[in-house]
Amino acid sequence: MKIDIPRQSRASNDEALVRDDLESDPFKQFERWFKQAQQSDELEPSAMSLATTDNMTISLRTVLLKYFDLQGFVFFTNYDSKKSKAIMANPEVALLFPWLKMERQVKISGRAERVSTKESLKYFASRPKDSQIGAWASQQSSHLSSRQILLSQFDKMKNKFKNGAVTLPDFWGGYRVVPHTIEFWQGRDNRLHDRFEYARSDGEEWTISRLAP
Repeated sequence: MKIDIPRQSRASNDEALVRDDLESDPFKQFERWFKQAQQSDELEPSAMSLATTDNMTISLRTVLLKYFDLQGFVFFTNYDSKKSKAIMANPEVALLFPWLKMERQVKISGRAERVSTKESLKYFASRPKDSQIGAWASQQSSHLSSRQILLSQFDKMKNKFKNGAVTLPDFWGGYRVVPHTIEFWQGRDNRLHDRFEYARSDGEEWTISRLAP
């Protein structure tokens, strides 16, 4: 079976990505674009695709960026999940921010490292209580025979913590993706897109190169 995808018309895009306008530090460039994405009508600017491989199988899913700093990009998850097991086997990962309405992408390759327990606890404490309980209730990536089992476990955990603070699970925490390369992609007319890649050398300096679309 073959299903043709109709060509969609699109407005002309005159927005250019120019080398002289780029920040020398990719984190500052990301901050600039991320703020613009937040101010636009992108549905969820912090949503990023996370690709992992355990050296046998490649997996892809969407997670949420919770914050970033000069070291990398941080997300949180269950350490017993499939993604965590893949990272344990091979910490080299890739991220993609698809800001489609702005015709922009940010592509990141790097190494995923666990954040400290202190850092995980600080973020966990900022979550709504029901979200904290949800972390306890779900054995992420395990098989369920029904949704009711999940809801029953949630109710059980909610009752357990009804009179006090929810503690940080020892199986839950954050990863920081420390980038080797960060690419900024700006859509242009006639598929002649602007692409610039920041690559980190051994001396911790970033070099910037234009890539062919």
